[in-house]
Amino acid sequence: MKNLLKSRFIRWLIYIFAALVLFIILIDDVIMPWYVSEPETTVPNVIGMKETEAVNLLQDSSFDPIIIDTTFGETYPAGTIFLQKPKAGEVVKEGRNIYLFVSGGEQVVEVPKLIGKSVLDAKFSLERIGLILGKVTRLTSDKPQDMIFDQQYAEGTELKKGMKVNITVSAGKGGGTISVPNLIGKSLTEALEILSDSSLTLGKINYQPSLTLLPNTIIDQYPSSGNKLNPGQTVDLFVTKSEDGSDKE
Repeated sequence: MKNLLKSRFIRWLIYIFAALVLFIILIDDVIMPWYVSEPETTVPNVIGMKETEAVNLLQDSSFDPIIIDTTFGETYPAGTIFLQKPKAGEVVKEGRNIYLFVSGGEQVVEVPKLIGKSVLDAKFSLERIGLILGKVTRLTSDKPQDMIFDQQYAEGTELKKGMKVNITVSAGKGGGTISVPNLIGKSLTEALEILSDSSLTLGKINYQPSLTLLPNTIIDQYPSSGNKLNPGQTVDLFVTKSEDGSDKE
């Protein structure tokens, strides 16, 4: 019985060894020569081409173009190739996959509705989508005081990120008599004293983290300096705080 088992084991070893030898011969004499004999060609340059033109050129050159991703940017117009892998000029096998990255052009966003909002709400609405609050003009009107009643661009207008949007805010039916002081760069304590001396009051405080300025430094205000208010009206402030959330000076 032991001899029988031993004999079977040896036969299996022989079979495995023979199969391994045949596999090596197959790779060395068939697969490798076939792969090496495949014709090679140079990858053409499709950077800057429109997507359809790049795909057609690569297919005509015996490559297999594959669109990988679309990325927004200012360097290349929308719909053109801004990156290819392998790069142009590389010598590769015919039929190789060429991966293409398409430019989405400059990213645009739609202007939100600002009419009816406060300046603070408008500022946040614009910043959330990458736009910036521009010039704030206060005019007397029959609209509620401090309400936006006109905006530079209509709701739904497409703008590039980073652009400014000017607004017009109601100053109420009567113009103010007090010129709003410039509080930017002052500490919160100083700003409160200046407002009190000007017969104005503190409105909303919006804290924003800063790595460069001391906590409780005024970085923006609404209304901006030079606007006219009546005694007792409020001024909203944008104030720095430390990265850990502390507002201690």
